[in-house]
Amino acid sequence: MRIIYTNHAKFKIEKLKIPRVWIEETFKSPDLIITFGDKFIINRKLNGKTLEIVYIKAKYIRVVTLYFLR
Repeated sequence: MRIIYTNHAKFKIEKLKIPRVWIEETFKSPDLIITFGDKFIINRKLNGKTLEIVYIKAKYIRVVTLYFLR
């Protein structure tokens, strides 16, 4: 699975200090999946926080944004 990140997603990863392994774990085994055409929202609870990822799936996965739910 090839994953690329928008500049916004890269900014959020750095700002929120999200480990790449958490992103990979969320893709491998999400707790929730919501679809809107070619757009997806997935989330997973990790270390007491819920990470949510918004991405577009085409030939590869393009992560648009990611954040922690409160």
